[in-house]
Amino acid sequence: MKRLHPIEIAPSLLAADLANIASEVRKVEQAGAPVLHFDVMDGHFVPNISMGVPVLASLRKATSMAVDAHLMIERPEEYIEAFAKAGADRILVHQEATVHLDRVLAQIREMKVEAGVVINPGTPVAALGEVLDKVDTVLVMSVNPGFGGQSFIPGAFAKIRELSELRSRYNYAFRIEVDGGVGLENVAELVRAGADTLVAGTTIFRSPDPAAAFRQMRDLAHDALTQKV
Repeated sequence: MKRLHPIEIAPSLLAADLANIASEVRKVEQAGAPVLHFDVMDGHFVPNISMGVPVLASLRKATSMAVDAHLMIERPEEYIEAFAKAGADRILVHQEATVHLDRVLAQIREMKVEAGVVINPGTPVAALGEVLDKVDTVLVMSVNPGFGGQSFIPGAFAKIRELSELRSRYNYAFRIEVDGGVGLENVAELVRAGADTLVAGTTIFRSPDPAAAFRQMRDLAHDALTQKV
């Protein structure tokens, strides 16, 4: 089956040394990373607090990589404009975080930013049935959101395969992204299941050489794609 999108390994800034954020970003950018995953947590939707608009605005000046802003926050509709103006290239919101998902996705696209939707491990793909033709990305959480370094939940494979089949059947164009517990041991299987963007934090930024870890993951993903074809 022909791939709609190139495979991306997206280093997750959540696992980086935030005291040296520019240096950490530079390492993976120079290694060839096309996109940086930027996790936003509010301490309400998820039990943690992370980075916000000011950090993204500063980061935007330090890199030319696309920034994938993953909003793990309540009432995301109140913050779309701020994140878009701060420099996000993609904004992803949780299906579970808003009762007006269609409206929020339209709001993102009105800001000339790619729109994405995220589902938690307990949310079925069927919950997205009315918006799959309106999104640029569907992100499957393969851990419960809120903390880095968690173990991969195997049920994510079935969701990725289901999304890949729906995309093919109805000629949708969305990218399939996976976030949580992605590492060297499962990257190939995720690609074969249909994932296009693989978010990796601990495996890359907690390694002795983040650039080498990124390249190793990228090579494994591309090898799996070749084998699949």
